[in-house]
Amino acid sequence: MILGTPDPIAFTLFGIDVRWYGICVACGMLAALGLAYFRAGRYGIEPDHTMDLTLVGILCGVVGARLYYVAFNWSDYAGSVARILNLRGGGLAIHGGLLFGILGGYLVCRFRKIRALDALDLYGPALAMAQAIGRWGNYFNSEAHGGPTDLPWAILVDGQLVHPTFLYESLWCFCLSLFLIWFSRRQRFAGQIFLLYVMLYSLERFLVEGLRTDSLMLGGLKMAQVFSAAAFVIALVLYLFLRRREKTRLAPYRR
Repeated sequence: MILGTPDPIAFTLFGIDVRWYGICVACGMLAALGLAYFRAGRYGIEPDHTMDLTLVGILCGVVGARLYYVAFNWSDYAGSVARILNLRGGGLAIHGGLLFGILGGYLVCRFRKIRALDALDLYGPALAMAQAIGRWGNYFNSEAHGGPTDLPWAILVDGQLVHPTFLYESLWCFCLSLFLIWFSRRQRFAGQIFLLYVMLYSLERFLVEGLRTDSLMLGGLKMAQVFSAAAFVIALVLYLFLRRREKTRLAPYRR
């Protein structure tokens, strides 16, 4: 069955249109908070502190996601503060959100005396789950889709069958979240889960971004692919460094 163009408005309340995009993003945030809250004890973090980490991370993340998107679409927003502030119409870039969200979370860690690597490991699966749910907002806004295709799971946008790239990322992130939760039982060093999240998400985003037709561009390059490639390499280097450091630390006890 081919999915047609959906209505972006879920319902109207007191004369204000409530959009599916906002509902999907909000549900993703709540899912992330729930996962972090119930798994906090595994990393020695007080469950109540996840409220601070999540709320500050969300606020900083939304600001970062919007700034990132606007910066690479400046010609569409220059001279219009109202358009820049209009989040209800979509226009949030996940990479900007992650950068600012992590920065905000780091500040909370400093204040609450939480080891930052533990918080990052805790939120790796939570971030993936939030993305899996939030991506459906792109479907209702008829955005973040790919080019033409005749595959059975194509969606209809502006009268044309296209790749549902939002769906590809949603499914990947859902499976990634479950994998990271499972793998956390075998975790060997601090930072391992979060770095796996960065590498595996970056791999998927690099590949799926090649199908998209609405990418943010840096000259002739797709910015998301540049960012994903850089993030993958940096995360891999850090992963190997931290793993080696942990093996060196444990070496005397294995003799």
